[in-house]
Amino acid sequence: MFTGLVEGTGRIVSLEPGGMTRLVVSANLAGDDARIGDSVSVNGVCLTVNEVDRDELVFHAMPETLRRTALGGLSKGSLVNLERAMGAGSRFGGHIVQGHVDGVGEMLGVRPEGDAQMWTFTASADVLRYTVEKGSVCVDGISLTVASLDEGSFDVSILPQTRENTNLRELKAGRKVNLEADVIGKYVERLMESRLREFTNFERRVEDAV
Repeated sequence: MFTGLVEGTGRIVSLEPGGMTRLVVSANLAGDDARIGDSVSVNGVCLTVNEVDRDELVFHAMPETLRRTALGGLSKGSLVNLERAMGAGSRFGGHIVQGHVDGVGEMLGVRPEGDAQMWTFTASADVLRYTVEKGSVCVDGISLTVASLDEGSFDVSILPQTRENTNLRELKAGRKVNLEADVIGKYVERLMESRLREFTNFERRVEDAV
């Protein structure tokens, strides 16, 4: 589990295709306590560290991962957001992020709003059904608050601190991003579906008994 609070950024050193794509990232996390087998969020995608070589982390991405996320659109030199899995005793400053991408969106544009900026991203119905105003959404691994939304997109307000310390500082209009909706909404929906089925079955039993 992650929090959506980006610990650092890294650069793609290489993307080596094969049965699984070997993704090499130059990252300051490698000089910390990153170890083989650790889970790391790379632009919001939970990947496992396969190798640690000085200031580089090596991951293997399955074809399914590349198809369902924006990782397949990265190239050598791309800037990525990195976060290690949350420790049991860590402070929880963002929101619950699983690293399981729900969909790929596109950055539409940026408009100034005081010292902050309002960024607009497209999103599919599968993401927007769990998105609410003032709720949380994860964009490329960054925990953000939804300022507003409509049928095909949502807005988030970005502070200078967030922009300068994430890949947003190089993100341009038209670029694809990984989106993960707040998992709490998914659990609530699932629970309500179960309760609705139980209620419907109860009604049928009552009708049959009458």
